[in-house]
Amino acid sequence: MYEQASHSLLNDILADLGPEPGQPQWRHFYTRLGANFYAIHSLFGLLYGPRPDFKAQMGRLVETLAKRYRERPDELRDSDLAREKDHNWFLSQKWVGMALYCDRFADDLQGLRAHLPYLQELGINLLHIMPILDCPPDNNDGGYAVRDFKEIDPRYGSLDDLEALAATLRRRDMLLVLDVVVNHTSDEHEWARRARAGDPAYQDYYFVFDDRGTPDIYEETLPEIFPETAPGNFTWDAAMGKWVMTVFNHYQWDLNYRNPAVLIEMIDIILFWANRGADILRLDAVAFLWKKIGGVCQNEREAHLLLQLMKDCCQVTAPGVLFIAEAIVSPGEISKYFGEDAINAKECEIAYNATFMALLWDAMATKNAKLLNQGVAHLPAKLERATWLNYVRCHDDIGLGFDDGDIRRAGYDPALHRRFLIDYFTGKFPGSPARGLPFGENPKTGDARISGSLASLVGLESAIESGQEDAIDAAIKAIVLLHSMILSFGGLPLLYYGDAIGMLNSLEYLAEPSKRADNRWVHRSRFDWGKAEKRHETGTVEQRIFGALKKLIALRKEINVFADFDNRQMLQTGNPNLLVFLRTDPRHSRNHVLVVGNFNDAPQELPLNELGPQGFCLQGPLKNLCSGESVALDGDRLTIPPLTAYWLAHATG
Repeated sequence: MYEQASHSLLNDILADLGPEPGQPQWRHFYTRLGANFYAIHSLFGLLYGPRPDFKAQMGRLVETLAKRYRERPDELRDSDLAREKDHNWFLSQKWVGMALYCDRFADDLQGLRAHLPYLQELGINLLHIMPILDCPPDNNDGGYAVRDFKEIDPRYGSLDDLEALAATLRRRDMLLVLDVVVNHTSDEHEWARRARAGDPAYQDYYFVFDDRGTPDIYEETLPEIFPETAPGNFTWDAAMGKWVMTVFNHYQWDLNYRNPAVLIEMIDIILFWANRGADILRLDAVAFLWKKIGGVCQNEREAHLLLQLMKDCCQVTAPGVLFIAEAIVSPGEISKYFGEDAINAKECEIAYNATFMALLWDAMATKNAKLLNQGVAHLPAKLERATWLNYVRCHDDIGLGFDDGDIRRAGYDPALHRRFLIDYFTGKFPGSPARGLPFGENPKTGDARISGSLASLVGLESAIESGQEDAIDAAIKAIVLLHSMILSFGGLPLLYYGDAIGMLNSLEYLAEPSKRADNRWVHRSRFDWGKAEKRHETGTVEQRIFGALKKLIALRKEINVFADFDNRQMLQTGNPNLLVFLRTDPRHSRNHVLVVGNFNDAPQELPLNELGPQGFCLQGPLKNLCSGESVALDGDRLTIPPLTAYWLAHATG
């Protein structure tokens, strides 16, 4: 959009930058900058307009974009152009991801590069490497307390190693996902060291206070993220002689985005990693970016303005790079991180579907899909050119952030139901096979979250200990069922390292003092390559899980209906144990797949005639694509085996 005041300022800024002779590719930069500058100027004005240094800060921002564009490798510029032409490229069903810790999966970046064939054997072509930036050896929050945003932790290798990995991934048609921690730094970061030394410019990078007056006002409404291990939201720093805001841990200092220098620094960091070969950047803790007295300091409007600015700036310099919003918030808030009042995503193209994940775990515990159906029906709509990241497990704990109204509509009392889930997954509920641990218990409220590996939570650990084959079978079926849901639901499926071979909880973290107090490390164990070798031995647990997931992943990539173009329709049946939805090819409306998941440990009947027109079109010869076998109908009813998913389509030939 052309607007006189903003573009007059842009002309002044570009005149100061000077020309770029002999660089014909700069026309793309100027085109994108011109197209986005009114939005950038407007957003920057909303956040920082009254400041006397507004024009100077705008100049610094544009200079940063130009500097990083100048450094962007030609190969990545070419990728940007290709992705601009095929702007829905990431909505394809061909992408299947895995999240892993570099050191725990393969020691270092060179080892990870050597182990890529394992990922490709499974069908993984999107690799999320958990944080690998320079952190203190102890107080690092698993890599989320960054000491230097532009250096790789030497334990993992070097920048050269990362760029070599990125180049190898591109040759293998695999995507690289890296983390940028945008909410806070380590207290050992250079900015924090300068603040501690008394530099007022860097004290303004954080929230620091001489006394408890203002912090106490914040505390009136701020929740505690880790009430057990990090109570309160402020820490006294004796060296600085001030209180500093530390929402997550005492060694993680929250950044002050009221200072535009902080935003410009973070945009520079984002573009730095885009230029190192990242295809997707996961922006950590985005819900917390803006702090405001009198609220919970989450999901503030200004946080969304910051994300829009980050996205608009990235589109100027590296438009082929996508953002993931790491915002584990209520269902009503999560879709806002795509952007409000828009058609296409204007903040982050991808958001974690934490609600769907938690609902799947509810179905595992209750052995029915009542709350799952309620919750899915009320999932917020996404924008065009945006998608969900669907997952069963990740590095983090499992929260129980269901909507209380959905819980009641499913026939449960919210408080009692959450207590049941905590007891079930920690093995306290009678008959539960789960071996999880309570995490973040709040003695004031009784709330808790859940740690544990996928295999241990579904009962594989206890089944192996008991030697009961039927229990082992049930756990394997549960693992496959859960993955069949995220592979077919619509969005980017993200597997967690170790889940494809049934890795169990590990207590090795208890031997490390820096990890002992955080039981999430129970599911962050070192990858067992000896166990992985058993995936080639017929009949082993590892082979049964790996083989089933490999087959489903390959099948997903072949089925166009699983691309994510708002082509999912939830269907209600009279059976509360089933989750049923229809996926339709938007280009060929007659191509469709009916997905049915049975979360009960007994066979369940699906009455096709109750599905309306969708059921009618699927009557007749049907094929379960998951097994490749025809399925028999009993009149208009289909029997779904226990803990099983069917992907149903018309049988052909």
